[in-house]
Amino acid sequence: MKYELIIVRYGEIALKGKETRRRFENTLVNNMKNALNAENLSFKIKKEWGRMYVYTDQINAAVNVLKKVFGITSVSPAVQVTVSLESISDIAVSVSKEFLTKEKTFAVRTSRTGDHSFSSQDVSVKIGSDIVDAIGSGVNLANPDFRLFIEIRNDKAFIFTERIRAVGGMPLGTQGVVIALIDSSHSILAAWYIMRRGCKAIFAVTDDSLKDNLKSFTENWYAKLDMFIIKDGENIFKTLEQATSEKNCSAVVTGHTLSTNPEQELSEIKLFTKNISYPIIHPLIAMEKDEIKEKCKEIGLEL
Repeated sequence: MKYELIIVRYGEIALKGKETRRRFENTLVNNMKNALNAENLSFKIKKEWGRMYVYTDQINAAVNVLKKVFGITSVSPAVQVTVSLESISDIAVSVSKEFLTKEKTFAVRTSRTGDHSFSSQDVSVKIGSDIVDAIGSGVNLANPDFRLFIEIRNDKAFIFTERIRAVGGMPLGTQGVVIALIDSSHSILAAWYIMRRGCKAIFAVTDDSLKDNLKSFTENWYAKLDMFIIKDGENIFKTLEQATSEKNCSAVVTGHTLSTNPEQELSEIKLFTKNISYPIIHPLIAMEKDEIKEKCKEIGLEL
């Protein structure tokens, strides 16, 4: 199947007011461009209400990049066709022949936006009937072996076979700036969770040995590496307080968790709260040790 473009979907942005939504969408587009450019991919991005489309001849590579752009919930390599039942059917049958045999079952899922002379149900029934006639496969709407998706939006129709899950969250850079204290590998995971919520992170690193891991992490997630070193003997609370003020940050993020030594961790948290006047966020506080380890592995962090 020769895909022509990638459908890009986002979630929470759609809940924002008109002006905020436009600003967040523009930030997301810029982040997508930066990520795709970082991998030297050729592409063109088109945006319309509720959707973005990436046109490229490097589909697989682009999908792998877009899955890691904060704010994107899912992507689908797709074929674009004109909006007519005949055109949609021709491509749908051709695509289905690559995945179906007489022994397999299928379902057609159609969504539609705009004014048309047919309904979503009309499309599903027509395409399903044509696939049965051409291939002989059975229909199973509840648990099919193969799903064919048809998305009709005004004067364009898109045919695809999968929705590939992406990282989700909010576009990086839409929710302010935080200082992320990096004193262990898993504290980078704490920063990741806040970045996923749209915050830009400035990294305060306490150990030079963590710099390579942090550099690899930011490159992997297409984020800018903005960091400073807290030297041995330096007052960590004073340094964090000063940096948060000077860099106009909203909070300090730490990797504290109660899964290792709760008494010690709570004691350290109390010291942070006492000595730093800014909000302190602990994204990993209730996570289990194995859960942290698994999540670090999932996002490409070496512990």
